[in-house]
Amino acid sequence: MSIQLKKCSLNDITELREISIETFNDTFKDQNSPENMKAYLENAFRSEQLKKELSNLSSQFYFVYYHDDLAGYVKVNMNEAQSEKMGEDSLEIERIYIRKNHQKHGLGKYLLNEAVKIATAHNKKKIWLGVWEKNENAIAFYQKMGFVQTGEHSFYMGDDKQVDFIMTKTLS
Repeated sequence: MSIQLKKCSLNDITELREISIETFNDTFKDQNSPENMKAYLENAFRSEQLKKELSNLSSQFYFVYYHDDLAGYVKVNMNEAQSEKMGEDSLEIERIYIRKNHQKHGLGKYLLNEAVKIATAHNKKKIWLGVWEKNENAIAFYQKMGFVQTGEHSFYMGDDKQVDFIMTKTLS
């Protein structure tokens, strides 16, 4: 299997924005109104927002390439960059986004394992993420990878308040 990982920099904003919009839209457009999708995509993935996230020293983005093709990415947050106050001993996986044509090749598992390596290198004791309560495939995947539901929080898709399950894995 030919998989490469590349840490993203400010020079990658255009590609990062494109893959973010593509993967998020492919995953969630059928369960949300076009208006709410448009509002979310325009806000969450605008270039200025991505530049701010890439510039935060407590956040890291990594592209994953499958047979030299950009297949997806992972975003991890530590310390104050976490979207919930989970403590200094935690690392958040904020995004694992894989393009449709590259799914089912083990890339999600690969990126999750890379996030665990990052957490371990930073002496984190827990790794956590938020996953939409209706994303049954993702929930099953994270459970298979050792995550358990430990809470929930609100996520806004435009004006639609949705529930994300908080799932956590304790690292050994």
